[in-house]
Amino acid sequence: MPRSEAVIVDVVRTPSGRGKPDGELSDIHPADLLAGVLMELVARTGIDPEIVDDVIGGCVTQSGEQAANITRTAVLSAGFPESVPAVTIDRQCGSSQQAAAFAAQGVISGAYDVVIACGVESMSRAPLGSNVGNASRGGALMHARYPEGLVGQGVSAELIAERWDISRAELDAFAATSHQRAAEAAASGAFQGELVPVPTPDSGSVVADETIRPGTTAEKLAGLSPAFRTEELAARFPQLDWRITPGNSSPLTDGASAALIMSQEAAARLGLRPRARFHSFAIAGSDPLFMLTGILPATRKLLDRSGVRFDEIDAYEVNEAFASVPLFWQREFDADPARLNPRGGAIALGHALGSSGTRLLGTLLNELEATGGRYGLQTMCEGGGTANATLIEVLR
Repeated sequence: MPRSEAVIVDVVRTPSGRGKPDGELSDIHPADLLAGVLMELVARTGIDPEIVDDVIGGCVTQSGEQAANITRTAVLSAGFPESVPAVTIDRQCGSSQQAAAFAAQGVISGAYDVVIACGVESMSRAPLGSNVGNASRGGALMHARYPEGLVGQGVSAELIAERWDISRAELDAFAATSHQRAAEAAASGAFQGELVPVPTPDSGSVVADETIRPGTTAEKLAGLSPAFRTEELAARFPQLDWRITPGNSSPLTDGASAALIMSQEAAARLGLRPRARFHSFAIAGSDPLFMLTGILPATRKLLDRSGVRFDEIDAYEVNEAFASVPLFWQREFDADPARLNPRGGAIALGHALGSSGTRLLGTLLNELEATGGRYGLQTMCEGGGTANATLIEVLR
């Protein structure tokens, strides 16, 4: 039996909400955030949700309101038939990018015909790290293999900046450009095709990203203090001069996103126009101390598998967990800065962890369609030292 093509019919997302105390999405249950984008996918495409074979969702902090399979809770909250199953996965920051890969691979294998990949994170209501209180056994095992101890992602970002000799000025300039590009895209209406307004408890509605700061400049960012330096860490890593600040890092964010994925045959049968197809996938592990570097082997593996040359790729979305991450990736591949996160990245658009993968997918697809591009590459560093990479091809 010939393999099916996995195609993308539509991708939607909530606006990116600032975390507490002043974020408008912080008062909304994460199941409702995700339910909203699921309902919008159905409304925009006209599909009967009963035909959805599975809903695969990403979420990192699966505790509190995000526990007990938050994706299934959202599917039921969205009014989907009880017969529609759902599962929640955790590949850290790449959770919904992995959800999209699993969805597409299920279509290609013949296991799925119609599937939704999605993700959600309310970093306000389920604080990062609140799900690891009982991880002592895993911690002991990790300590046995890494007796000097691992570090948080912010320190990994510092180690990357030091190893690749990325200056504080370069980090701040990149962060300022992220805000400038995102602000320009928002002002031009470039995000309107992917945004789903979110009703708020006070009868209002959030219609735009709260995380973009149009007036950001490198000069203003230069006045911020390092975010991750402690006396203990400074003694352990005396080579670091501590360049990572709140300004050149992604902010705490609330949000959800979702993509409708199906076989080409299903799209034709339903009268839907596929916007793109999944071309290739790759995943890689990396040193968990330098845990954000996995995007290098993942990208190389993707290029080897795809047969597509790097210079054929029209746009790349490299998640801006910290400015040092896309900058060292850009250096390694001698990537065109104009093609790297051309509508801004997570520093400006937020990083609602479990949602970010499908959020990037939608932004990348819309950029390619608007500019006439064919190939788009998306890659995401992930906690613990893994990374996803995906190549999509626009269909016209």
